[in-house]
Amino acid sequence: MTQVTLLFGSLYGLFAIILGAFGAHLLKKYLTEDALKSFETGVKYQLYHALLLLLIGFNFELVTKVEQTMVYALIIGTFLFSFSIYGLVLTSLTNNKWRFLGPVTPLGGLLLITGWILLFISFL
Repeated sequence: MTQVTLLFGSLYGLFAIILGAFGAHLLKKYLTEDALKSFETGVKYQLYHALLLLLIGFNFELVTKVEQTMVYALIIGTFLFSFSIYGLVLTSLTNNKWRFLGPVTPLGGLLLITGWILLFISFL
C-alpha cells in the first residue's frame, strides 16, 4: 500500500507540473480567463494532493482500514476532481464541452474531503 501511495503521489506531482506548464504556456493563448483559472485550480489541487500522498506514504504504515480507505479516497478523489476539470476546460475549446463531467468534479471533491476526514480520524 505504501508503494501505491508513493507512486500515485509522484505521478500526480509529475503531471501537475507538466499540465501547469501546458496551461501557462500553451493554453493561455486559447482559453478565457475563467477557463484558465479553472484549469489552474485543477493543477493546484492535484499538486496539493500529490504532496499529501507523498507525506502519507513516507509517514504512515498504511495497515489500518482507515488509513487504506484514506489513501484510496485521495487517489480517486484527485483523479475525479482535477481530471474532470481538465476535460471540461479542454473540450470547451472545441465547442463540444463534455457536460457529463460537470457532476464528476464535486464527486471528486467529496472524496478529497473524505480523505482529509479520515486523515484526521487516523490522528485520534
